[in-house]
Amino acid sequence: MRILLDKFTKTFGDLTVIDQMDLEIYDGEMIALLGGSGCGKSTTLFAICGIHKVNGGRILFGDVDVTNITSQERNVGVVFQAFALYPHMTVEQNIGFPLKLRKESVSEVKRKVDEISEMVHIEALLQRRPGELSGGQQQRVALARALIRRPDVLLLDEPLANLDATLRLEMRSEIRRIQQETGITAVLVTYDQTEAMSMCDRIAIMDAGKIVQITEPKDMYDNPVTDFVAGFLGSPPIAFLNGQIQDGNFLEPSTKTKIPLNADVAGSNNGRSVRIGIRPEFFQPNGGTKIPGKVSFIESQGRETLYNVTLPDGNILRSIQGKASKSKIGDSVEWGINAPRILVFGEDGARL
Repeated sequence: MRILLDKFTKTFGDLTVIDQMDLEIYDGEMIALLGGSGCGKSTTLFAICGIHKVNGGRILFGDVDVTNITSQERNVGVVFQAFALYPHMTVEQNIGFPLKLRKESVSEVKRKVDEISEMVHIEALLQRRPGELSGGQQQRVALARALIRRPDVLLLDEPLANLDATLRLEMRSEIRRIQQETGITAVLVTYDQTEAMSMCDRIAIMDAGKIVQITEPKDMYDNPVTDFVAGFLGSPPIAFLNGQIQDGNFLEPSTKTKIPLNADVAGSNNGRSVRIGIRPEFFQPNGGTKIPGKVSFIESQGRETLYNVTLPDGNILRSIQGKASKSKIGDSVEWGINAPRILVFGEDGARL
């Protein structure tokens, strides 16, 4: 089911939260609305499902205008951060409840419950109650309940936020598997960039009620349109340095290091103050343009080790290395920046 938000506007009293947003979600894709608290991502989701009334523009499911249609009539399945299961009902009764409301036959409800519970791998739990389940099991029940009505659209509002790290990893792959098997159009709201990048076909990064960039995860990581997007994606995060373009190079002021820039960027911006972004994988001990600093932080992450290198002015570069360096905290080092992979932004934050 294709979803179209056409000049979608949402206000709360005198406060405009979303102003004339345009967004097309393709049939069968899973898209993430990604952003920090208050950016408007949940407001957008609630408008799609009909919980929030639209104050301007329209929402289409396929070719049908659902702007003024109730949530019950939109045939959407919603999974919230809070699992919202009925504690007095068994798993089987929780999953089958939407069909019971439709007054489907007992035998048909059972058949569909058995089918969907097998898909989400909870067929052995049907006679238990929610209080007897782990967080991951409860989330699977909530997902099954949302899917059993065969919705046109699946909406996921931070569905993994209450799970521990191991369960989040497991449920990320499970939700994605089920979405691909069913072919359902899905919208994921999250503040977690790892969830968005691993689960979705496209990401829409939001800030202050607007979509800053929308594209495939890898493209957004490699080609962010602003420093805001660049800083939002990546773990460990990107490091930024402020300086000036001089004669084809970025001049880092505290060390006077000259980092060569792409000729197209450098040639048309000579003398301009800019901000460059350097991702941790492109700041390494060997090769590149050397820049001096002191190791100020080391963190082992198992297969990889994270290093912070502090420059004389206090700015920090980060390095993620598969093979641990012999450097210790306090050591002076000269590690290399992979100049062709740096990102250059103007003072307004826009990519150059």
